[in-house]
Amino acid sequence: MGRFVASTSKEQQEMLKAIGFTSFDEMFADVPDEVKLKEGMAIPQGLSEMEVSEKLEEMAESNKVFKQIFRGAGAYDRYIPAAVKKIVSKEEFVTAYTPYQAEISQGILQSIFEFQTMMCELTGLDVSNASVYDGATAAAEATAMCKDRKRSTVLVSATTNPQVMDVIKTYCYGSNTKIVIIPEKGGVTDMEALAAALANDTACFYVQQPNFFGILEDYDALADTVHDKGVKFIMGSDPVGLAILKTPAEYGADIAVGEGQSLGMPMSFGGPYLGFMTAASAMMRKLPGRIVGETTDDDGNRAFVLTLQAREQHIRREKAGSNICSNQALCALTAGVYLSTMSKSGLRDVAMQSASKAHYLQEELAEIGFEPKYMKPFFNEFVTVTPIPAAVILGRLEDAGILGGLPLEENEILWCATEKNSKESIDKMIEILKEVCYI
Repeated sequence: MGRFVASTSKEQQEMLKAIGFTSFDEMFADVPDEVKLKEGMAIPQGLSEMEVSEKLEEMAESNKVFKQIFRGAGAYDRYIPAAVKKIVSKEEFVTAYTPYQAEISQGILQSIFEFQTMMCELTGLDVSNASVYDGATAAAEATAMCKDRKRSTVLVSATTNPQVMDVIKTYCYGSNTKIVIIPEKGGVTDMEALAAALANDTACFYVQQPNFFGILEDYDALADTVHDKGVKFIMGSDPVGLAILKTPAEYGADIAVGEGQSLGMPMSFGGPYLGFMTAASAMMRKLPGRIVGETTDDDGNRAFVLTLQAREQHIRREKAGSNICSNQALCALTAGVYLSTMSKSGLRDVAMQSASKAHYLQEELAEIGFEPKYMKPFFNEFVTVTPIPAAVILGRLEDAGILGGLPLEENEILWCATEKNSKESIDKMIEILKEVCYI
């Protein structure tokens, strides 16, 4: 990637002359003196490139970087092919933003169109938007798009990721929307409680696939239960898992959302990520944000444009179903490049490896006294009960350069395995845990 080179004093004078000024003071003559900064900015003296690099490296050394990661809970340590990083680091992509002028934005518009197409293929649904800020935002936006004058209550399963739950609650609070949390029973949504909570004013029900505990619930039964009452069914899905799992469309979901970080983005201490949103055609005009459409130009060539963007987002915000007005273009491009690089078979292999290694990890942990809390089907995450306090276990693993699972309770850990966790690394961790637990 090229480096930014500041303009020289001579070039600055040439630019001033070109616009009819002889100095910067003359150019800013209309700005009142009382708002001008006369003493200059109190910033340190500039450093050389080498000095800046040294300081940044020193700061980076304070970060704890683990060689092995067995934690998920919404962000996953997956392998990113070198080609993905190389392609998306090209300067023409890094600077991409909202492509309002289609005639000069065909490249970024096509990249978004391809991303939308791939999301529809993954989820099986009819239409996708250009992405939103992250998976939690996507979930909250999905609940908002289901409301109407008669139906405004939002139901959310207690098996939802707590961070996603918090964002949904924030949206509901801001829009004065009633939210009801459906309790969990045995690690899955309590079906009886869900049926009892459904009412004439219920707009939608949100549940994750897999849920926060890693469990694959009975989504067919959940969908039938809510649809019988005319309620919209929203699924929050793991995009990698969709390579081998039944799709939201096959379950009858009206909307599918999720976090796209697994599709080519590093964990990066929490972002930036992207949220994907797909929906059945009946919900198309309620999708928030942007949709890129395909058309033809005057010469009959394939072309791309922004389409179906709600005017209310710009001129009547108080009446808008959503006020989200941007998307994660670079992250969406990354997801598209990753999926293109991996292909269908490659993504399926990633999903199969993640699932098989997670099941192997669960079996090995059970052998040394880490009993599964829930004996239910799962994809690549699961909860165990620990023989000694979780904090002791995770502290010892950290000393060995291993980030263990997420502690849920004093004696409960949510574990995760991906394609990057080899059998050797799992066996090594098991040996450490044997020592910690005096087995």
